[in-house]
Order: sequence, then C-alpha cells, then structure tokens
Amino acid sequence: MTNDTTNDTTTETVTETPGDAPAARGTTALLAATAIGAAVSISLGVYAKTHDPTGDAITTFGFPRVLPMKAWLTTGAASLVIAQVATAMWMWGRLPGVSRPAPSWAVHGHRWFGTLAFLLTLPVAYHCLWSLGFQDTTARVTAHSLLGTAFFGVFTTKMLVLRSDRVPAKTLPIVGGLLATILVAIWWTSSFWFFTNVGFPM
Repeated sequence: MTNDTTNDTTTETVTETPGDAPAARGTTALLAATAIGAAVSISLGVYAKTHDPTGDAITTFGFPRVLPMKAWLTTGAASLVIAQVATAMWMWGRLPGVSRPAPSWAVHGHRWFGTLAFLLTLPVAYHCLWSLGFQDTTARVTAHSLLGTAFFGVFTTKMLVLRSDRVPAKTLPIVGGLLATILVAIWWTSSFWFFTNVGFPM
C-alpha cells in the first residue's frame, strides 16, 4: 500500500500598494535631477580651477569699473530672489503677517523675479569664470568660489524639479530655498564685503 504525501506549497504574493511605484519613480527623478545639478557644479568648478584666467575686463553696463558692476548686479539678483521667496510664501499661505490670498500678479511676479535674478548673475559668473578663475586666497574668497559653482548646479536641479510631476511635493520649496540661500551667501561674501571695504561707488 502506497501512501502519497502531498506537500502544500504556500505562495506568498507581495502586493504593491498604489503609492509604492510613484514614490519610487519620484525618488529616481529627484536623484537624477540632483546628479545632473552636481555634474554642472563640478564641471564649472573644474573649468574655473584648470583654465588660465585672462584677467581681462568685460563690459561694465555703464558702471565705472567691473567690480562695482558685479557688486550691484549681485545685489540686484539677491534682492529679486528674496522677492521671489516672499511671493512663493504668499502663494502658499506661509507669508508671516499676511492672511489674505495672494493676488494674481504674485504668480507672474514670482516667475519674473526669478528670471531677472538669474539673468543678472550671468555677467557676474562669466567674469568670475573667464577672467578670475577659481580663487582660494582667503577663506572668504574660497567660500565665494564654492558658492558660485554650487549656485548654477542647484539652479539646474531646481529647473528639472520644476518641470517634473514625479518628485515629492516638498522638493521644490526646499530646493528653491536652498538656491535663494546660496545666492544671498554669494552676495554676503562679495557685494557686502565690497560695500563695507571699498564703498558704494555708482
């Protein structure tokens, strides 16, 4: 007499919750945007460090010299980015002391503040990279050089995040806040130093 023994095999089925796949794709998109931004920063830093600075001046846009031009353009960019952060907080209902909803102009103003701030940084960055290169003579100058290369990397990441619907919702305000902080730090290590040590030339 033969006894047949049947072994029951229990198959466990792992079921993904609806949020798992979007969360994974969001993380991947965020990491990709961060990696691209880091590549931009590193590339600028390598170029600034390895190429031979020309020491030449560029157009001054009506200012008497290049350094005052850079100081004032950076001041304008920092002021605009602060306005951009303020309008963003207003649109999200997080602006301290303001309870009424943001008006329609705040949305357009927010975009234009950021666009103009970025445009003002371009002549400054061009002169720093092309004419001066990566400077590390003092702690302030070294910090300024690092912040300058980081700014454009974080800006790249922000633009990629802005156009992605996969990244976590809190990513954009975090990256935007970081970008604004870096630009203010750039102003602090350059324009503020210039104004307090040289003066306020027009």
